[in-house]
Amino acid sequence: MTIIHPTAIVDPKAELAASVSVGAYAVIGPHVRIGEGTTVGPHAVIEGRTTIGRDNRIFQFVSLGAVPQDKKYAGEPTELQIGDRNTIREFCTFNTGSAQDAGVTRVGDDNWIMAYVHLAHDCQVGNQTTMANNATLAGHVHVGDWVTVGGLTGVHQFVKIGAHAMVGFASAVTQDVPPFMLVDGNPLAVRGFNAVGLKRRGFSVGRVNAIKQMHRALYRKSQTLDEARAEIGVLGASTPEAAPDVALMLDFLQAATRGIAR
Repeated sequence: MTIIHPTAIVDPKAELAASVSVGAYAVIGPHVRIGEGTTVGPHAVIEGRTTIGRDNRIFQFVSLGAVPQDKKYAGEPTELQIGDRNTIREFCTFNTGSAQDAGVTRVGDDNWIMAYVHLAHDCQVGNQTTMANNATLAGHVHVGDWVTVGGLTGVHQFVKIGAHAMVGFASAVTQDVPPFMLVDGNPLAVRGFNAVGLKRRGFSVGRVNAIKQMHRALYRKSQTLDEARAEIGVLGASTPEAAPDVALMLDFLQAATRGIAR
């Protein structure tokens, strides 16, 4: 049966799976749905149209599903969707989406989100990401799978961070960060590619070498972006095992809207 501390306030219309636990003084609103095995810590507030999946660990003093910090918000029924097996540490704040975008803020599966992280309206966060303490994502930010965002980092609205990228401590991310890259600083600069992260994830030598060549094409040859894209485009044929990585990079460069970090 659901374990709800007697001091918690859970609206009768909220939908909590049988194995959910809710800590002392937590508050859960009427439009909230929480899946099996998820634990909600004391003093957490979960409100709005918020859907949370299975086996999440939500720590004390978290605020999930509050309305956007957007002056244009006019009470539209926007949402927050959180997947499975996420760890969400103390004092995190995730807002619902806005009518100016898809209307949904999304967090995928297996993310490790440390204390004081803010996800603004319409952020789209993938799977297996790590966000260190005080990372702050402004509205409409997209974060790919396996991204690491260092502590005290600010990400400008509408920025995209590609899969497997790593953003260092206390960075100011104002431009799109291509997949696999290692960036930090204020102003932001590309320092290399995320070799250690790729090794830890089991990337083969051939794939890592192809990613190294993509980094060189973008950042070491004084080429225009179009010239770099053309060079990257032939890597998939010469290194078939890296073809998905090449496609990921080309798709990202095509979709980049704020210019890439260089």
